[in-house]
Amino acid sequence: MSETAAKAPGSTLGAVDPNRWRALVFIALAQLMVVLDATIVNIALPSAQQDLGISDGNRQWVVTAYALAFGGLLLFGGRIADLWGRKNAFVVGLVGFAAASALGGAATNEAMMFGSRALQGVFGALLAPAALSLLAVMFTDAKERAKAFGIYGAIAGGGGAVGFILGGVLTEYLDWRWTFFVNIPFAIVAALGAYFVIREPEGGRNRNPLDIPGVLLSTLGLVALVYGFTRAESDGWGDSVTVGMFVASAVLLLAFVVTEAKVKAPLLPLRVVTDRNRGGVYLSLGIAIIAMFGTFLFLTYYLQIVKGYSPIRTGFAFMPMIVGMMVGSTQIGTRLMTRLPARMLMGPGFLVAAVGMLLMTQLEIGSSYASIILPAMLLLGLGMGTAFMPAMSLATLGVEPRDAGVASAMVNTSQQVGGAIGTALLNTIAASATTTYIADHIGSASSRSQQQLVQLEGMVHGYTNAIWFAVGMLVLAAVIVVTFVNAGRPDGTTVASSEEGAEDEVRVPVVAH
Repeated sequence: MSETAAKAPGSTLGAVDPNRWRALVFIALAQLMVVLDATIVNIALPSAQQDLGISDGNRQWVVTAYALAFGGLLLFGGRIADLWGRKNAFVVGLVGFAAASALGGAATNEAMMFGSRALQGVFGALLAPAALSLLAVMFTDAKERAKAFGIYGAIAGGGGAVGFILGGVLTEYLDWRWTFFVNIPFAIVAALGAYFVIREPEGGRNRNPLDIPGVLLSTLGLVALVYGFTRAESDGWGDSVTVGMFVASAVLLLAFVVTEAKVKAPLLPLRVVTDRNRGGVYLSLGIAIIAMFGTFLFLTYYLQIVKGYSPIRTGFAFMPMIVGMMVGSTQIGTRLMTRLPARMLMGPGFLVAAVGMLLMTQLEIGSSYASIILPAMLLLGLGMGTAFMPAMSLATLGVEPRDAGVASAMVNTSQQVGGAIGTALLNTIAASATTTYIADHIGSASSRSQQQLVQLEGMVHGYTNAIWFAVGMLVLAAVIVVTFVNAGRPDGTTVASSEEGAEDEVRVPVVAH
């Protein structure tokens, strides 16, 4: 019998939670806080670096410390949520994130700053999978699930862009410390609301003993992978430490897979990722994020350095993408998810985003915002919003309730690793193209102003080269979706893999347990 058709041992479908929509408000608020934090600090980084005396060589650790802890501990955080209960993990994650944010805002030296960012990553790794898995187990009606994941998907996709706006406003009008302090009211409201409103369905916990070898291997493997890409960005792909990190990561993650196939109570049951639909979602989402994160960075630099925008104006320049994501997720994705197969939303969504990226390859120094960037951002947001919503839902569709936390963690892991890869890989492509362009053209520049112009042209040339690569990534994500994802037919049936490995058509509602 297929996993989607069978009810997990010890699980209960139970009555519909009357507080589920109120609970969604607090879950969405917590998700917004986590996603905002990924970008809001970037805007404040120059000011924080100056105040705390952080060297240029060490400033990357403000971002890297968070990324390493968050990316490395996500699977562990998802398993803890399954063990403790998602509500408990959610509340603890929020309280811890608020405390870490207070520490960061009060930082007096670089050690306090780096430590606070690492702590934010630790509690974020507990909070993020708990939030998504709560949605998975609380919303079981197909139409309601579509609406809930539409809201969640819009926040997950657009929150990063909102972070640019909020970061610019706080840094310019208050102080960089408020980019940390702003998390505290978010966390307090979400934690209190969750404590009093959320009623997690009974019988969904995984009380098996913790897989310690799996925790160590997965954490070390993911940390090595994220750090490898982070170091590649600053020290180059041929750097001995960079290469060593990639080799170590491959060995550790391979050992993790072998371990999970043998132990009785694995940290990541392989059934979660070997399901063709979930596996296709994790892979396509990670690849799409590679394209998206790199583009965020390039557009920020293009608008501020080439076009001379202020931090606030730069933030507001991202608004069309936020609007596009909201429309794609809540209007297109939500309305069509119960009528069309998920691949018919995700595949075209990634392709529409690719068209938006394609427009950005036409950027030049004198390009107008209205003619290129505005329509490109609208298409990018519309496409990603349409694709994100069914992806978030499908990632936990049909999973056993006891595995909901770790399945949700895999969504966040694919996004986090994709973001690390995207930033490093696209930055390297851009830097290489820029260097080559300047070397080829600087000789013909006789005056200082001409040399500055060549440098700006080289910078934009590098961005557009990297964006071409991002276009290819989005097309590849669409191909993966069409190839692997076959769940969620309009007639309410889904194709699931049976235990014998054959594909059986099972008539079940397109919802989780």
